[in-house]
Amino acid sequence: MIWLSFVGFLVSAVVAAGVVRWAREHAELYGEEMPQRFHLGHVPRLGGLAVLAGVGASWVLGVIQTSWGDPGSLRLVPALALGWLAVLLPAALGGIAEDMTQRLRVSYRLFLTALSGSVAVWGLGLTLPRLGLPWLDVLLVWAPWLSVCIVMLAVAGLPHAFNIIDGYNGLAGMVALIVCLALAHVSLQVGDRALAALLVCTAAATAGFLVWNYPRGMVFAGDGGAYIWGVVIALASISLVQRNADVSPWFPMLLLIYPVWETIFSIYRKAVRGISPGVADALHFHQLIYRRIVRGVFHDDESRRVLMRNNRTSPYLWGFTLLTVVPAVLFWNNTLLLMGFCGLFVVSYVSAYLAIVRFKVPAWLRH
Repeated sequence: MIWLSFVGFLVSAVVAAGVVRWAREHAELYGEEMPQRFHLGHVPRLGGLAVLAGVGASWVLGVIQTSWGDPGSLRLVPALALGWLAVLLPAALGGIAEDMTQRLRVSYRLFLTALSGSVAVWGLGLTLPRLGLPWLDVLLVWAPWLSVCIVMLAVAGLPHAFNIIDGYNGLAGMVALIVCLALAHVSLQVGDRALAALLVCTAAATAGFLVWNYPRGMVFAGDGGAYIWGVVIALASISLVQRNADVSPWFPMLLLIYPVWETIFSIYRKAVRGISPGVADALHFHQLIYRRIVRGVFHDDESRRVLMRNNRTSPYLWGFTLLTVVPAVLFWNNTLLLMGFCGLFVVSYVSAYLAIVRFKVPAWLRH
C-alpha cells in the first residue's frame, strides 16, 4: 500500500508541476473581476487534473498488481476501485472542462455530478441502510426511495460544497486530506481495508497537489479538484455506513459538517437577498476571515502581501475543521453524541459569522 500511495503522490506532484510550467496561458482565461478571486497574477486552475492523474494511477496500478505485497496489508479490490472510477469520471471531467474553458454552465455541471450519483446508485448499488435513530430507520423502510435521494444528494451535492470552500491556498485540499485520513482510520477500525486503501491513495494524490498549492499558490484545484474530492468522499462516507453496521451515519455527517453547512448557509443568505444560489459572491465564511481577521500583514510588494494574507487564512479553517473531525473520530459509533456535535458546530458557525459581520471579533483572534 505504501508504494501505491507513493505513486499517487508522485504522479499528482509531477502533473501539477507540468500544469505550473505549461498552463500559464490558460490561467489568463480566469477574469480578474470575479468576486471570489483573492490573488494577484494568473494562476492555472487545473490542479484537478493532477489529483485525477494521481488517484487514477494509484487505483489502476493497485487493480493490476493485486498479487503484490503482504496479504495483510491494505489491498485494493478491483471491482470497488474500477466502480469508483466509473462514478468519478463524469463529475471530474466536467469540472476540468469548466476549468479549461470557463464556459460550462452551472446546470451542466449539476447534471454531470447527478450523473455520477446515478451511476453510484444504480451501477454500484450504493444505498443508505439507516439514519441512526429507530424512527428514522423505520421511515427508510416505509419509503426506500428516500435512501436513493440521500445518496444522490450526497454524491451530486458534496462536490459543489467543496467547490464553495475552495477559496484560498491549501483550504479545500487540506480539508479533503484530513477527511480522507479520518475516514480511512475508521475504516481500519472496523476492518474495511479495501475502503481504507482507496482513501489513503486519494489522500496521497491530494498531498502531491498541495506541494504546489500551499503555501506558494502556484496552482489551484479548480472545479475539477473540488469535484474529485467531493465524489470520492461521498462514496466513501455512504459505503462505510452501508458496509459496516457499527458505524453511525452521523459520523461522516460530522466530518463534513463544515462544507455542508457552508453550502446550506450560503443558499439561505442568497435566497434572503433574492440572489440565485449559482451566483458567486465574496461573503463566504473564509472570505470574511480573509477580509476582517487576517489584516495585519505588511509588505512592500503587493502580490507578496496578498499571498501572505491568503496563506494565513486557511489555518483558521483547518482548525475549525479539526474541531469536528476529532470528536467524529473519537465517537464514530455514538449517534447521539455525533448529532450533538453537529448542532454545536451549527451554533458556533452562525455565532462566529455574525460576530465577524458585526465587527465583534476578539482582539486576540485578529493578531
